Amino acid sequence: QMHLVESGGGLVQPGDSLRLSCVASGGAITRSAMAWFRQTPGEAREFVATISWGGSQTDYADSVKGRFTTSRDNAENTIFLQMDRLKPEDTAKYYCAGATFGIIPTNPTESDFSYWGQGTQVTVSS
Repeated sequence: QMHLVESGGGLVQPGDSLRLSCVASGGAITRSAMAWFRQTPGEAREFVATISWGGSQTDYADSVKGRFTTSRDNAENTIFLQMDRLKPEDTAKYYCAGATFGIIPTNPTESDFSYWGQGTQVTVSS
């Protein structure tokens, strides 16, 4: 059973950067594809980014492509989401998710991932 804890959220201004972290315990993430999703109140959870078990493959939602970068450190059981040039529409609660397989899924959805963190809030506002 993989337990995930996100950190790094906060209140920033448009154009600023934030780096989210997700630490896994209770099970190594070494063989797991991992992902980031986000959710605003009243809306469905939205895919943001995913990374394969070794980090060689990544995929991003069109809305964040070129601004967000996901990476991982398997030795530290940690994945990251570097968010640059943040926009007000990036405001959401961000969730880390883990899969039971290692390759990234095509058109990732919530149902592809079995393990979830509690989320960290990101607010982009001037």
